[in-house]
Amino acid sequence: QVQLVESGGGLVQPGGSLRLSCTASGFTLDYYDIGWFRQAPGKEREGVSCISSSDDSTYYADSVKGRFTISRDNAKNTVYLQMNSLKSEDTAVYYCATDRPRSLSCSASPDEYDDWGRGTQVTVSS
Repeated sequence: QVQLVESGGGLVQPGGSLRLSCTASGFTLDYYDIGWFRQAPGKEREGVSCISSSDDSTYYADSVKGRFTISRDNAKNTVYLQMNSLKSEDTAVYYCATDRPRSLSCSASPDEYDDWGRGTQVTVSS
């Protein structure tokens, strides 16, 4: 059974850090581009970051650039999103998803992604 599971969300104060994990079962993550997306109440799902399968090149939305870092651990079949200097506007449900590689670069569009996890809640509040 193909499954993606996100973990690591929670409540954190502004300026704090969290590390989200996206772990796959039933398939190998390193063959896929992996994206992290988030959706806040009343807003559309937006691309936060992605990492390509070809050369681990990465993309970051302007809103998180310099604060978030995406990485892979193929031995653990897991992709991480390290989130530092968190702001209240980072509050959302965070999802990971897989995309079959179409080019050398990963895509920030959720429409390109096929399999999704169920999400993990991140709340940034004092």
